Amino acid sequence: MSATEFDILIVGGGLAGLSLACALRDTRLKVALLEQRAPVRAAGWDARVYAISPANADFMQGIGTWKHLAAERIAPIRAMQIHGDTGARLDFSAYEAGLPELGWVLESSLMACELWESVKRQANVSLFCPATPKSLAIGPAAAVLTLGDLRTLSAKLLVGADGRDSWVREALGWQAMQKPYGEMGLVANFECERPHRGIARQWFRRDGVLAWLPLAGERVSIVWSTADDHARALLALPAGELCAQVAAAGGHELGALRLLTPAAAFPLRLVRVPRTAGSRLALLGDAAHGIHPLSGHGINLGYQDAKVLAGLLANTPEWQDIGNPRLLARYQRERREETLLMQTVTHALHELFRQELPVVRVLRNLGMNLTNALPVLKNQLVRYAVGAF
Repeated sequence: MSATEFDILIVGGGLAGLSLACALRDTRLKVALLEQRAPVRAAGWDARVYAISPANADFMQGIGTWKHLAAERIAPIRAMQIHGDTGARLDFSAYEAGLPELGWVLESSLMACELWESVKRQANVSLFCPATPKSLAIGPAAAVLTLGDLRTLSAKLLVGADGRDSWVREALGWQAMQKPYGEMGLVANFECERPHRGIARQWFRRDGVLAWLPLAGERVSIVWSTADDHARALLALPAGELCAQVAAAGGHELGALRLLTPAAAFPLRLVRVPRTAGSRLALLGDAAHGIHPLSGHGINLGYQDAKVLAGLLANTPEWQDIGNPRLLARYQRERREETLLMQTVTHALHELFRQELPVVRVLRNLGMNLTNALPVLKNQLVRYAVGAF
């Protein structure tokens, strides 16, 4: 059976893979996208949400997705409060930094479904769904993928966007260095008694890191990164008791809470992938890196992967081979610095706040208070974090 030929084959229809396909909309490139199941809108509110930076909101605007998102489901982040474990505090304000917003909070399934619909409308994209990969062969002229139903697809470039347990990465034998944190990220949505005023809140606690993200209306979404045993104990609580514990952990800042979505949890681990590009191959999104959620930069890194790779491919002359390893090495170089920086800083912060030594506790909280007292430094930090430079 002869292979169906494409320029680019994207394995994985998550947010990163879909955004790459959308970003290639106006190119000459013939794209195939492979996914096991189409995204589905969550009933009510999706417990999995993301804080999207202004730079990535601009990216989504540029690929034509942002304008189709339901505005009533998007919550702007106007300020952020970060609390240390002994009373220290660090405040960031969009107004003080000269920005309209620090970011926006969106449901994962809202973005996924809109990206999926956008891809379905693209003339240069063929969707293979449901479909599963069976085997992969890399030749001098093409990457050849055999599906579970024995159909064969070939492409000048294969992109692995199939998550942190990437099948593509495993099929290639590309090793990922993985460090389990011994923690889970517990997520749930709540109605709150008091208005959140568009403020994202984060507490570095002795039992982990707790984040409250503003949702549209008087609602919040939480991510509690905490030890496995504590996460399991929280998952087992009745709704009323979980609400009481989450409210108390946040100092009752928003009054009483009412559970909107059942709590869920996922294991946390740091994933470093030394190699993210090679002959006819590139990785992006969670297949290329994994990061602790305390930074809120997970999908933001994935969207920037897609933006950089799409820009590189779109600007490649027709006579140039898009699977050339030297060309793809440029993608790896461009993305390596930001990814390593975010992974290193986030991991270091996580380890710093796990230390129980009194002197360390004093120094880390002193550092937060000192930064909070230096508005110029603080505003430079926030502008860098949201990509405003």
